[in-house]
Amino acid sequence: MQYPKAKQTYLSLAVASACAALVTPGVTFAQSTAGASLSPAGAEVQTVVVTGLRASLQSSLNLKRNSDGLVDGIVAEDIGKFPDTNLAEALQRISGVSIDRNNGEGQKVTVRGVGPDFNMVLFNGRQMATSNLGDLNGRSFDFANLASEAVSQIQVYKTSRADSPTGGIGATLNVMTARPFARPGLVSSIGVKAVHDTSNNNLPGDVKDSKKVTPEISGIYSNTSADGRFGVAVSGSYQERNSGSNQAAVSSGWHGPFRGDENNWGTIPQPGTPGAAGITNRPAPNDIYSVPQNLNYSMTGIKRQRTNGQLTLQFAPIKELVTTLDYTYSENKIQTKRNDISAWFNFGPSTSTWSPGPVSGPLVYTEIINPANSDIAMGAADFATKTQNNAIGINLAWRATSDLKLEFDAHKSTAESKADSPFGSNNTLGSASFSRGTTSADFTKDFPVLSIEGADFVKARQQVTGSTFQNGYMKGEVAQAQVSGRWKVREASQLNFGLAATKVDNRSAFSNQQRDTWGGATSPADYPSTVWHADTVRQYFDQIDGSDSTKLFNQFYTFNFAQVRQLAANASGLPNLYLPKTTYDTDRRTGEKTRSGFLQFNTDWNTAMPIHTGIGLRYEKTDVSSTALVPSATSITMVSANEFSVGFGAPTFTTLGGSYHHLLPSLDFDIDVRKDVKLRASYGETIGRPRYDQIQGGQTLDQLARVNGGTGSQGNPALKPVKSKNLDLSAEWYYTKSSFASLGVFHKNLKDYAGQSTFTAQPFALHTPVGGALWNQAAASGCGTDAVCIRNFIFRNHPTAPGVTRGKDDDTGNATGTIVGQPSDPIANFRINSFSNAKDASLHGAEVNLQHMFGNSGFGVQANYTWVHSGLKYDNASQGEQFALLGLSNSANLVGIFENSKWTARAAYNWRGEFLSSTFDGYGPNPNYTEPFGQLDVSVTYAYNDKLSFQVEAINLTNETQRVHGRTKTQVLYATQAGPRYMIGARYKF
Repeated sequence: MQYPKAKQTYLSLAVASACAALVTPGVTFAQSTAGASLSPAGAEVQTVVVTGLRASLQSSLNLKRNSDGLVDGIVAEDIGKFPDTNLAEALQRISGVSIDRNNGEGQKVTVRGVGPDFNMVLFNGRQMATSNLGDLNGRSFDFANLASEAVSQIQVYKTSRADSPTGGIGATLNVMTARPFARPGLVSSIGVKAVHDTSNNNLPGDVKDSKKVTPEISGIYSNTSADGRFGVAVSGSYQERNSGSNQAAVSSGWHGPFRGDENNWGTIPQPGTPGAAGITNRPAPNDIYSVPQNLNYSMTGIKRQRTNGQLTLQFAPIKELVTTLDYTYSENKIQTKRNDISAWFNFGPSTSTWSPGPVSGPLVYTEIINPANSDIAMGAADFATKTQNNAIGINLAWRATSDLKLEFDAHKSTAESKADSPFGSNNTLGSASFSRGTTSADFTKDFPVLSIEGADFVKARQQVTGSTFQNGYMKGEVAQAQVSGRWKVREASQLNFGLAATKVDNRSAFSNQQRDTWGGATSPADYPSTVWHADTVRQYFDQIDGSDSTKLFNQFYTFNFAQVRQLAANASGLPNLYLPKTTYDTDRRTGEKTRSGFLQFNTDWNTAMPIHTGIGLRYEKTDVSSTALVPSATSITMVSANEFSVGFGAPTFTTLGGSYHHLLPSLDFDIDVRKDVKLRASYGETIGRPRYDQIQGGQTLDQLARVNGGTGSQGNPALKPVKSKNLDLSAEWYYTKSSFASLGVFHKNLKDYAGQSTFTAQPFALHTPVGGALWNQAAASGCGTDAVCIRNFIFRNHPTAPGVTRGKDDDTGNATGTIVGQPSDPIANFRINSFSNAKDASLHGAEVNLQHMFGNSGFGVQANYTWVHSGLKYDNASQGEQFALLGLSNSANLVGIFENSKWTARAAYNWRGEFLSSTFDGYGPNPNYTEPFGQLDVSVTYAYNDKLSFQVEAINLTNETQRVHGRTKTQVLYATQAGPRYMIGARYKF
């Protein structure tokens, strides 16, 4: 596409200046542009018929070359045949795009180092509702809910444009589906696949699914009437997948006194105190160090059924008017079963060996337990979730005159996620053998090795201990109406304009039914020995370095969750405690109403080297209202040595609000230096809205507290969005029809970045037994800080004191019961996590991209590398409140292809460097670093004839594993092993 060479006059400049002046902060407008208005240069979507992988790459090249600003994309090889089976995995082939995986499958996208919450995902130009129980309060779109068969292309806008909805600081991604008028005539196909996920093989029998091969089926039908006035397109797909993952984890985080405070939970013996001689390479006084709360090995089986469908009707009553009505449905059902074994540390007498400071992690941490009467915890889970998406919309496109086109678009979409099991959306049923002696954790290899002395499963039989049954719910709704237009001002100039109103509602709710009887809830005699199934650990982690250690405690029991849950309910006489609640403890509801408008003027210049410019201005005003159901805390009860339960009364609703408005300019410039060389420059301002948990309207306390207090969260509805000023420069060389090379650099200044902060408060004035009269008397009697000793002293010397309820002694001789905080006891401190606009930051980077086709040989290669950098990094040597960019990482892709009349083959290797994935672990403000990860995917297609083809695909062919660590590499948080996935299929075109 070459821009028309029309001579520009001062009139054109005057029009551009007038357009910029028309929008003022006093005007109330909203988000705009739907469907076709997001096409390059504001023009109508141009139909490109593609029939193979090389044609798909050619179409993607044309999209990049002919667009305003920096736009990359992926175009389907054929209708109903997208290059990848997962949309997120397809997107990762684009330079600058990285993905987050869940269970080995692409789920969320990060663009140019900007995390998933700050990338806007559109569906045919419309803002889509999203929900995800794995991230109850996020804005990121879960691509796992959408099948790829009905997608015709994905456009990735890396630079801002006035006609694009806001929210995408990293990028705006537009997922476009098939339209019958875009491909006149009859087009239909059906495809089937058989899927074998090897990760399902490497699981215990109690969580493994017996079906080793699962089906996928998809089909699409599109047709138009002979006169071209009517069109219909129907697509559908159904997919099953049985998979699994095995994980070694310090899931409750790393605890430590950190710098300058040796009295916190997690302290190692100090010089001159008992046990101090057992520490090798002790952290220096000013070093930061921490120790693990637990070490857990879990084996998880996952079943998924995904159903997608779309109906599109088009009608052109006259040539100048096209109406489109479409409905989209998706359902993603997931069933999860888990068995695990873990050891929990109580930070008693210990020995340890440490890595060098100033940030130290234990190489080996050993807790001395004698006699061997602590718990070897073995748990199970069995839960299910369901996510449904519904979207309906209508679009009217009218060519009013040869120079004026108007468009109206309205739609409503909902996304709802909830439990799909009588056992809730998540749960854990704990069991234990109380025969654990001295326990060690070795962190010198990738796999953390757990060693246990004294275990005796015959003498100390398995019994059910504590349990949790959770119910999560999330629903997002988007209602949007948009009016836009394109007016051809002169032969080579165009004015785009639009108004819109958008209403976004988000509701997230949660309840937790927890029985804090981790010291033993029932008797071993309540369970026949046949319900416990002996197994070993090592084989489930054979791909992770260190799992072959001879020191590994290599035995545990699995069990059927439903069977043992029923036995526990019967034995306890409290069946309701072994089911989720029917009401929610927390219920957060946030509404956002946005009005906006935009003007954008595009023009071409008749110069020696053709120039195209686009200047735009967008105004937005958003009102926020956030209501939260806040449980009222009433008490703190010590239920075990390391478990303090917060009691709650009747919850109450609180409502807070906020508002903000922004004026967002944009400027795009490109010049054809030669017929095959294009230079670009873009400047634009964008915003990224806060997460829903950041703007919740109330303060919520966590149910489980510890010796040193509790935790909670509090939102800030007045939080401003992050505002980013973006500058992009690039050079593109299209040296053959299907080949190009490009180099781009970018810089983003982020203002009002919302970071997580922590403050200490005493909400509800809750009294804790810790530090009270009875506690201090026990400590002075010789117990010191040993919580087990303190409990025994109180129960045996003050069994009838206020708040003390003694139970019988357990099999290890320790007293059981509860101790409730009294009015004379100290008030507990809670660490409250909140958010504030307290940081400005910047990031910059570069992208190198190459696509080369080797003449008519059929061979080709794609390669790209993205480098990103920001000074806003996590400081591992600092504690407390920090602001850091999540998802910031370098990434690279290498894709080799071959195609001829019969064969199409592609091998794609994707690599992502280390990145910060969270600033909170299972304990508190500690970093999570996802280590570098690479994956190889291969696909081969054979065309039997022009209608029938066969495919073979392999995902994660080299069986890569993933690892996440904390402040040092030895502070492992998660080490995960899954497995390759293989598919074989056929596709028939009618």
